[in-house]
Amino acid sequence: MSAVLPFTTTPALAPAPLVQVDDLARTFDVSAPWLNRVIERQPRLLLHAVDGVSFTIPRGQTMALVGESGCGKSTVARLMVGLYNPSRGSVRFDGQDVHATFASPKGRALRQRIQMIFQDPYASLNPRWTVEAIVGEPLREHGLVTEKAVLKERVGELLRSVGLNPLDGVKYPHQFSGGQRQRISIARALATAPEFLVCDEPTSALDVSVQAQVLNIMKDLQRERGLTYLFISHNLAVVQHVSDQVGVMYLGRLVEVSPKRTLFATPRHPYTRMLLDAIPQMHATGRDRTPVQGEVPNPLAPPSGCAFNPRCPFANERCRVERPKLLTIDSVQVACHAVEEGRL
Repeated sequence: MSAVLPFTTTPALAPAPLVQVDDLARTFDVSAPWLNRVIERQPRLLLHAVDGVSFTIPRGQTMALVGESGCGKSTVARLMVGLYNPSRGSVRFDGQDVHATFASPKGRALRQRIQMIFQDPYASLNPRWTVEAIVGEPLREHGLVTEKAVLKERVGELLRSVGLNPLDGVKYPHQFSGGQRQRISIARALATAPEFLVCDEPTSALDVSVQAQVLNIMKDLQRERGLTYLFISHNLAVVQHVSDQVGVMYLGRLVEVSPKRTLFATPRHPYTRMLLDAIPQMHATGRDRTPVQGEVPNPLAPPSGCAFNPRCPFANERCRVERPKLLTIDSVQVACHAVEEGRL
């Protein structure tokens, strides 16, 4: 008789992330014209707007990128949707190289699955078009709807999904408030039934009360449609409301990537701590508010070593000469020598 082998089960593999960004970089040449440089004997000036950013976003979740103005958040957003080509690195969506696919015949189909919501609802909508024309444009461009009656019905459904009246389709953008305009932008982004939305500070131009309404609509849509978000913001209070994972950027690089709860409960990087200390707390009535210290260095001439070292109270000689790598420490990715050495 042959021996009976014990029954064993293989552990289930974790699903691959929907979005995978690997060593993404974008450099802009901001030099003066060639003749000026020759006469004035000036070198070329290169701006490293994004410098080696890597992260993943699981399907149906929200990844937030936060940081002060000029840290490269919006450049990452434009790289994700193909408005910029990367100088280095790659963006993969559902296993496909985004930029290679955009340049191929399959690019049109991929663009239906990836859409963007822009920051300024006053600049992103054509003032000469009706709302029906604005929201219906993606449907026409991608050939999803051809009949006028069907287009009108579909636009009405999209407007209803963001809390607007289908009868608003005949109006123009100037007849709406800022919050309503951003709802129109969201409806336009949803027209092709995308799976991934890149949201570039979609609430920063809105009043606080209106921000909450727009954010709640976005969360409801995510639950109903299984959407995946990259949410760009400088407002940590907004990020806490919408995100599952948070990446903190400083001068074009990620300095901390952490689950939302972990980041707000136990921030690791000194810059993250500084940003959180600057948030007014409702219940801390007797405590002084700590402002963000110092100024962001000139991105054309960043400091050597760790870019944050001129503003960091924990910086030592190693921080001034050696650039820290993004290491995984206790399930949190952080780029800080002080954290690595246990000095915090």
